[in-house]
Amino acid sequence: MKKFLAVLALALTFVAAGNAVAKKAKGGFQGPTTASASVAEALKMDDDTPVVLRGKIEKSLGDEKYQFNDGTGVIVVEIDDDEWNGVVVKPENTVELRGEIDKDMMQAPEVDVETVILVD
Repeated sequence: MKKFLAVLALALTFVAAGNAVAKKAKGGFQGPTTASASVAEALKMDDDTPVVLRGKIEKSLGDEKYQFNDGTGVIVVEIDDDEWNGVVVKPENTVELRGEIDKDMMQAPEVDVETVILVD
């Protein structure tokens, strides 16, 4: 019986330690985030500026690029296949896109999307 209780106590110690690690794993930053911007504002931002857009993906342009419209303007967004994370979006859905501005001298600004969130 003593051996059983010792093993049980040891097991409970590991469970408690595991729970403490699991609770720590859920931590993260709590504070201000990048505010939503309009497409009109995003078109004026500098290269590599973090941006959050809310609107609709109207159509695919091929090669992981899409036409995005929020009512203030239209911008091309690039969403790599692995950034969708199982989210299915139709043209009538509102989405929140988180990423950064990508400016090249020879083309209009685009958004390199890192996160797609289905709003409705």
